[in-house]
Amino acid sequence: MKRHALAPLLLAAALLAGCGQSAPSSSPAAEEENATADFFAMDTYMSVSAFGEGSQEAVTEAEAEVHRLDALLSTGEAASEVGKINADGGGTLSEDGQRLMEASLQLYEETGGCFDISIYPVMKLWGFTDQNYRVPSEEELRGALELVDASAVRFDAASGEVSFEKAGMQIDFGGIAKGYASSRIVEIFQEKGIAHGLVNLGGNVQALGTKPDGSDWRIGIQRPDETGGMLGVVSIHDCAVITSGGYERYFEENGKTYHHIIDPADGFPSENGLVSVSIICADGMRADGLSTSLFVMGREKALDYWKAHSSEFDAVLLEEDGSLWVTAGIADRFTSDLEFTVVKAPD
Repeated sequence: MKRHALAPLLLAAALLAGCGQSAPSSSPAAEEENATADFFAMDTYMSVSAFGEGSQEAVTEAEAEVHRLDALLSTGEAASEVGKINADGGGTLSEDGQRLMEASLQLYEETGGCFDISIYPVMKLWGFTDQNYRVPSEEELRGALELVDASAVRFDAASGEVSFEKAGMQIDFGGIAKGYASSRIVEIFQEKGIAHGLVNLGGNVQALGTKPDGSDWRIGIQRPDETGGMLGVVSIHDCAVITSGGYERYFEENGKTYHHIIDPADGFPSENGLVSVSIICADGMRADGLSTSLFVMGREKALDYWKAHSSEFDAVLLEEDGSLWVTAGIADRFTSDLEFTVVKAPD
């Protein structure tokens, strides 16, 4: 068996912050105080940058916040909030947990079950939680799938209490946690008076404002192979660019590749022709959840979903045959050496 977990280097989303027009070295923007923190958390390499007065304090607090969230949400730590809830079959969520739960259950409803935090028992069977990869038997999958049903999660938003209708159910916020963390960092930056900042959590990128010189950040979307190339570059400010793809974590057994994006409908890695989905959205948490959801949907359903929510986000989709689809709201800010089709929303 071959095991792969492509190292999500800080270029996993190919940050191109310096590829636009930069301010001259004598400009106020170039001389402005700035700070960057590089660290490892949530099983990936991360980098946060802030510009302006108080930037060092802002990135220090941002790094501490990510480590706090990692300890709170980790399914692999028995002492974490999620670990205790999974072991006890319920409990009381913190404010962070409540925000994640509310968003997760909303996405479950909106996506027709394509985003399901109760997928954790199936993820464990495949070994994606501890890297002990294997293909589970049909009997094992049938048993685990009986526990995959976010509609059976009982959540009281007033008290933060959560419980499960089915014994043995467990949850995992992994499909939305990094997006939540990036949004929390932006909140911290804003509280500290930072007007320009960039967050790169293992390829999940979120920008606060523009670059210090007033130009947009230019974010490259990684090509889903080992060439190190890019699908294209999108210019953004005040929004997130988050990508999901089967190339991120996978293993090979008997000549077949199995990736970590599991379809809650059958418990198998999603196989519908998509190899990469990038979401461009002002809400990093929502972008994170949608990137997984649309990947599971497949191209046709994903684009139908976008057409119904075109005012909320945009997307870049790549299929196995090389077809590249870009939604209209981002098309004029997306550049690529590849041919792509612009998808328009209904009038």
